[in-house]
Amino acid sequence: MSLTIRPYQEGDAHDIAELYNRHRDNPNPVAGGITGEELRRELAERDTGMFLVAVDAGRVVGTFGLFHNTGRRSARAGELIADMFFVAPAYRNGVITGRLFTEAVEWMVQSGCLVLRLTVNPANTVAFRLYRRVGCVSVGRTVPGEDGNVELHNYIPLILRSVFADLDPEVKAALGGLNSFASVTEARDDEMRSDVRVVDGVHTVEYCLALGEFRLTARVDVDRGAVREARIAGPDGTSRALRLVEPPYRIRAPRQVEPYRFAADGLAVEVDGDDGTVRVLAEGHHGPVFVSTWPSCRADRPAGWREGEPRDLELAPVDGGVRITERCGEDRVTGTVTLAEGVLAQDFAFTRRPGRIFQTVGVRQGTFAQGGEEPHLLGLGLGVRDASEVVAAARVAPPGTDLTWRGADWQIRVPVQEPVRLIHSQLLERGLAAGADGVARLRTEFRRGDAPRAGTAAVRPVDGPRRIQLDAAAAGVTSWKEGRTKVLRSPFPRTRAFGNNPRWSAGLWVTAEHSRFGRAAGLGWGVRSTAAWEEKHPLGLYGPQEQVGFELTAPEDTAEPVRVDIQAPATHEEVVLWLTPNTPRHTPVVIDSAGTRWELNSREFRQLWAAAVAVRLTDGTWLHCRPADPASAEAEIVLRPTSSGLLVGCASPARQENAWHLTVSAEPPC
Repeated sequence: MSLTIRPYQEGDAHDIAELYNRHRDNPNPVAGGITGEELRRELAERDTGMFLVAVDAGRVVGTFGLFHNTGRRSARAGELIADMFFVAPAYRNGVITGRLFTEAVEWMVQSGCLVLRLTVNPANTVAFRLYRRVGCVSVGRTVPGEDGNVELHNYIPLILRSVFADLDPEVKAALGGLNSFASVTEARDDEMRSDVRVVDGVHTVEYCLALGEFRLTARVDVDRGAVREARIAGPDGTSRALRLVEPPYRIRAPRQVEPYRFAADGLAVEVDGDDGTVRVLAEGHHGPVFVSTWPSCRADRPAGWREGEPRDLELAPVDGGVRITERCGEDRVTGTVTLAEGVLAQDFAFTRRPGRIFQTVGVRQGTFAQGGEEPHLLGLGLGVRDASEVVAAARVAPPGTDLTWRGADWQIRVPVQEPVRLIHSQLLERGLAAGADGVARLRTEFRRGDAPRAGTAAVRPVDGPRRIQLDAAAAGVTSWKEGRTKVLRSPFPRTRAFGNNPRWSAGLWVTAEHSRFGRAAGLGWGVRSTAAWEEKHPLGLYGPQEQVGFELTAPEDTAEPVRVDIQAPATHEEVVLWLTPNTPRHTPVVIDSAGTRWELNSREFRQLWAAAVAVRLTDGTWLHCRPADPASAEAEIVLRPTSSGLLVGCASPARQENAWHLTVSAEPPC
């Protein structure tokens, strides 16, 4: 084996695309795979800082990239986002993984970008433990969001650059002899909890680095992105404080100003005063129906659809809306946002072409259609190629066509006149092309919908006794049988990974989650804490730490549904009843989406939302899930096919009635 790690070369793009396409567990999946040209374009659009490839006998076997943005997220000053970290399975037990990571961090120390951010699937315990072993810490969300990942930060480059000038020659020599950070950092556990400690009102994380016989301890202010204090200790136990060098950048703190709001015709618009994000709220819809990011004065620093950095913006009221201005030296971008007669107008004038805009349609149920095409059910992978991990692979919408989303309560139409790419069926990338008068104009139209609400279908129950078993150690239902039908899957008494949840033990359980429409994360994966739950009675459990409880009502007559009532008085966003039905890996499902019945197979989508769901179980019977109140517009069900099986999440807003009906029948609903 002649393994070489080197910087990316233009001719590598095809080989890297082939590497990703060969392996389903690659870090940037795209429906149908990607081409070399799409990979090349992606590296350019991400404003790549550095991209390493590992080559064995002329064949690319691993990659590691450092980016200023990824489409999903945008790095703050002094940060880089690690992504496309992938090693072919045959090489994962060797030195290649550590070498890629170490060489990337060494480049960061030299470049002046000193904080590394990355995301990892916590159910991939090998990768998660590796990142923890090389000094990655959790400073934000500690459970996976909708994309299945948690975010980690690594501050070792920042620490080393901050103290290097005051290190003794012996310490510098020890530092120069390092070949892997895995032997440098003090071991951290692999629990999904925050590493932040509040010291004197400052959010900090602590490091202990072994540099030969020396020990370097440091405390980092994570809000400022700067080292707060550091000490070096020698082999004889003596120590001294180190003189710190401030990082060569300044992080702009959010001003936390109230959004600018205006409303008309059942719609309300909120403009974020920190990052310029536009949110459109509509009567009768849970969460925004539309979100549009600010394009940024710097074309190489656009906001991502999940996150954007704070900016120095000026907001001034205009008739029917607001004017937003950003200045970057001599350059300027001015955006005027107005709402009239159901049309959101976004007009941009600029001295130099700004960055791209990401727009998210918040209609979760219903259909999407492009031009004269047949409408497709809203869901990733249906109707539009899902390119959310590699934006450059998105589908181009030709000028002159209309993009239309139809939900139960609202319809949204985007007339395409400027460059538009469909990342997936609810996510657009839009460029700004100025007209003859120097203004780029975007239009989005909103109309009230009239889709029917589906009723409750009568079904024939399964014969036989109903047996349900709860266990406080699993925090949920571990067994449910209707006659001979096994309804749920559960590994109890063991704990396993299921999808992106590393702590699956029950077949039915309840968690508090971030909102399903939250821009930064979206709905999670049902990861429960390790805190103990209590059995209140044979069909009722309570988690004192989470302050979440649920109770089952299970009539002996199987024609009557099992009712699950959830109590979560301290939860502020969403309460979710999670189910892992006893199904094959892929199974037929029947759903009610915005009042329309759809028959699908779970292999056809990556995620979809519905008002009611029926899932075919392994023995051919069907599990039906619906809100106890069928008229509830805010209670929705998410379906996520995974390599572990089908995950069902029944989501309701917190602090209202949260109750669900579950029924097992011999046939699907009519």
